[in-house]
Amino acid sequence: MSRNGHQVPVSADLRSRYATAGILVGDFTMPRGTAYPVHWHPLHQLAWSPKGLVRVRSEHGVWLLPPSLALWIPAGLPHTTESAGDAVMRSPYVDPACCPHITWREPTVLSVTPLFRALVDHLVRTDLAAEARARAEAVLLDELHPVPVTSVNVPLPRDARARTVAERLTADPADARTLAQWGGETGASARTLARLFVAETGLAFGQWRERLRMQAAMPHLAAGLPVQAVAHRVGYATASSFTAAFRRLVGVTPREYFPVG
Repeated sequence: MSRNGHQVPVSADLRSRYATAGILVGDFTMPRGTAYPVHWHPLHQLAWSPKGLVRVRSEHGVWLLPPSLALWIPAGLPHTTESAGDAVMRSPYVDPACCPHITWREPTVLSVTPLFRALVDHLVRTDLAAEARARAEAVLLDELHPVPVTSVNVPLPRDARARTVAERLTADPADARTLAQWGGETGASARTLARLFVAETGLAFGQWRERLRMQAAMPHLAAGLPVQAVAHRVGYATASSFTAAFRRLVGVTPREYFPVG
């Protein structure tokens, strides 16, 4: 594996707090706009925020993680992490030696169950006896359940004409203009713009716009807005059409991704 970026070792402070642990829990705030550039860890990471949204990017895709989901990031995998709004990270770091049975080599989305939450909160403690900690760590590892969530990656075209369309739609995902209508603004024909989107993003324009709309919808859903309101904000006439598109692309419904309560 090519390890671009820099290694972020487990801090001496974190290590000293959990001297006998196989799972160390990093607990810190990420105010809006906090971003960690490309880096990697010598331990597996369970990226999880009990409050707010966290975005993780790697060569495998982009994940926007609400409190209901965590992301298993294998040791040594370069990635970036940033907050989408104010977030609180409570991220377990797992020694590969204590979980040889877990063989996920790519980022894997996991369900955050009530037991997962309780175990992470329990393992934040520094006064646990070694035996008690070991038992809780084993149960946490048993509680890691993948969910069929797909990364929503929205690559941007490089050509200035297609890039103009992409940037305008990023600013207003509900804009429903066709490529023919965009052509009058960019000086390129609909056929040229269509070719550029496929060549430079790997997606047909309609597929690209659908992904953009799903990505734009996620912060609104995380904030608790009704699905109908979110659907209208990102360009869908009905909640049912938006929900169908979300499930087709992401793998679950909006309310499965962002549970209420």
